[in-house]
Amino acid sequence: YLAKAGLDVLVLERRHVVGGACATEEIFPGYHVSTCSYVVYILQDKIVEDLALRKHGYDVHPLPMKRLFPFPDGRSLIFWNDTARTCREIEALFSAKDAQGYAQLQEFWYRAGTLFNRFFLAEPPTIAELQEMVRGTKDEALLDTLLHTTLSELVDDLFASEEVKAAAVSHIMAAKGMDEPGLLFAYAATKPNALTNPDNQGISVGGMGGLTGAMARSAQAAGAKIRCGAEVKRVLLEEGQAVGVELGDGQIIRSRIVISNADPKRTFLHLVGEEHLQPAVADSVRSLESACATLKFHAIVDELPDFSRFLGENPDPKLISTVGIGPTLSYYRKSIEDALAGRLTDCPVIDVQIPTVYDTSIAPEGKHIVSMWVRFLPVHPTEGSWADLRERVGNQLIDLMTEYAPNFRDSLIDWLVYTPADIEQRLHITDGNFRHTDHTASQLLAHRLFSRGGHRTPIPGLYMCGAGTHPGGDVSGAPGHNAAQRVLGDWQV
Repeated sequence: YLAKAGLDVLVLERRHVVGGACATEEIFPGYHVSTCSYVVYILQDKIVEDLALRKHGYDVHPLPMKRLFPFPDGRSLIFWNDTARTCREIEALFSAKDAQGYAQLQEFWYRAGTLFNRFFLAEPPTIAELQEMVRGTKDEALLDTLLHTTLSELVDDLFASEEVKAAAVSHIMAAKGMDEPGLLFAYAATKPNALTNPDNQGISVGGMGGLTGAMARSAQAAGAKIRCGAEVKRVLLEEGQAVGVELGDGQIIRSRIVISNADPKRTFLHLVGEEHLQPAVADSVRSLESACATLKFHAIVDELPDFSRFLGENPDPKLISTVGIGPTLSYYRKSIEDALAGRLTDCPVIDVQIPTVYDTSIAPEGKHIVSMWVRFLPVHPTEGSWADLRERVGNQLIDLMTEYAPNFRDSLIDWLVYTPADIEQRLHITDGNFRHTDHTASQLLAHRLFSRGGHRTPIPGLYMCGAGTHPGGDVSGAPGHNAAQRVLGDWQV
């Protein structure tokens, strides 16, 4: 956006590849793996169009389903993008109440997404301002529910079955437990995905780097320059204003505008330095919550995991493109409680993704990539360092996966685990937090970072454009879009 407006733009990337946590890497020879983010589900249509991403190589396999949920008793449930189809399956497997509850929940989240979508690509309001905006409208009750009803209360009211309750909460990050106030509000920040074009969402061809590679080519076509292997050591300040950066090799690059895509803690406490911050600013950055730790498991296999116990003989391989493991609400509660106590859990909540059932270009013929995203983990385990625990966790995940797909362990060619500490070390993301800071009611909309979402900072000339700014994490493109609009507005470009 800045290059298209005529600014002289230089992107400095520490690593050998652009994209940060949205990248494809050949971590096993011949296999191209989406190492952190793994699916496009909230990318904004405006950004696809404005940056001509299709022209620059972005392609995607749209998904007809959200995920498959297998249950230990051999039953399974698929959440389709088609709500009516999902309701029919829920009623046949569980109950009419569960089916009706699912339809009501989808409508609830659609309304929440519509509410948040007003501000997704714009300067956001405070919660108090939002409450005033909706006063006297049908959204007043909706917002009150988002802020004050607990997740447990919501699903207990809508569903009878523990399995459907578990599936319904399967993607909600709960750092402080399922009864955390404002958790529904926090999850609503991702629900503008319901208003995007499904043809732009799904499994990115070539892995998630297919998307960020297209963004890089779009930027270069507009005149931006990109340097990889260029680590920023510090932000240069003169008389309290950002005037450029110093690289790790000592090179000085001066600029009127510096924009950081690093997380807020790394940006202000390390690249700027606490000694250059007002005490209130340093305190506010240190107090940002970033406790939602996750890990990634990646494996290469010589045959697909066998889910025939749940799907019957010779099922469509695409039905296992995304699998959710977390069979009951009590299972979720135990996972979260263990994380809060600093323990490794025996109830890991997992999203399994097998992108090769759609995209055969990323692995040798007949071979597959199986990745797992595991949620609800302690940033700092009480049982030892993550380096000490890595092997144990990996084998635990393999054992659990083998309970659902009996051939899994025997099919393994190689595997590795990126713990929260590994993610922090590889990507320089504080606490390995993929959203930079947690999605909580007190860290969203105008409260995301500083005032009005954090794109402008208390340091003149320094802006923020990463997941730690409004509207938050996940691969939407929105934080960068919004940062660009603030810069262009401030500089009257």
